[in-house]
Amino acid sequence: MATTTRDIGPLYNLRRFLGRSLPYVLLIISILPIVIGYAWLIIATFSYRTEGLFPIDANGNIGGWTLRNWAFLRDPKIWHVTLNSLGIALGMVVGVGFVSSLAAYALSRMNFAGRKAFLSLTLILHAFPSVTLLIAIFFVLNFISGIPVLGPRFGYNTVGGVALVMVSLELPLGVWLMKGFFDNISWDMERAALIDGASRFRVWWEIILPQIKPGLAALAIFNFLSGWSAFLIPFTFTVGTKVANLPVYLRQLISDTAPTNWNQIAAVGLFQLIPVMIFFIFTQEMLLNIYSGGAKGGV
Repeated sequence: MATTTRDIGPLYNLRRFLGRSLPYVLLIISILPIVIGYAWLIIATFSYRTEGLFPIDANGNIGGWTLRNWAFLRDPKIWHVTLNSLGIALGMVVGVGFVSSLAAYALSRMNFAGRKAFLSLTLILHAFPSVTLLIAIFFVLNFISGIPVLGPRFGYNTVGGVALVMVSLELPLGVWLMKGFFDNISWDMERAALIDGASRFRVWWEIILPQIKPGLAALAIFNFLSGWSAFLIPFTFTVGTKVANLPVYLRQLISDTAPTNWNQIAAVGLFQLIPVMIFFIFTQEMLLNIYSGGAKGGV
């Protein structure tokens, strides 16, 4: 009996070890292509050219580290398009956050005619891909361009026009996301404030919004990332490099007739990625605590 126990013990420990290790092995295998891709991106930005993950110099030998791919940082154009990307991203953060929080509060706390129909409509609007609306959006921006005051700022071929389109496309998701947070806020403090004579706007601003900071932070993060990496809308409704953003500038470096310097493109791509990585590092705790705002309650 003792011999049988000794024989079974190592086999049991091996099966237990394999059972615990299998999820980690599968996780490593699943993320390995992503890690290799980022490793190539970093190596390519500091080399003349690459063969696989190996940097190659001008003579074809392994090595050849260089900073020439980062020479674009001396070009004022890159900083201009970076400011355009930042303007679009911040415009989405402010526009979507403000409008969707107001709309979501009304949908969550007030009963009015057409409330359910409006909710259904926002869901349907979010289901439409932006590519199906490009022609209609062009006519709208072209019409805004003819308005004396708004045209130069929010018309066709302007950063404000691109931000306006991006805000309108992201509003349905923002409204639904914020409504979920408002639904989880208790009515007690709100009723007390209304009884004391506070207006709906003051209740929304001073009492409700401070309780849904994780939701506002999550929505701001999503909108910033979406605006920073936007390509289709800026590429469609801008001409030239005056109002181009970083993804459009990156596309302009790829030529159909001349040889393409892929290592320089990798450097520009890494330059675009750096602010996103920094932004995510400082906001990941808010994303992990996305459901920490408010107690369950309300109607």
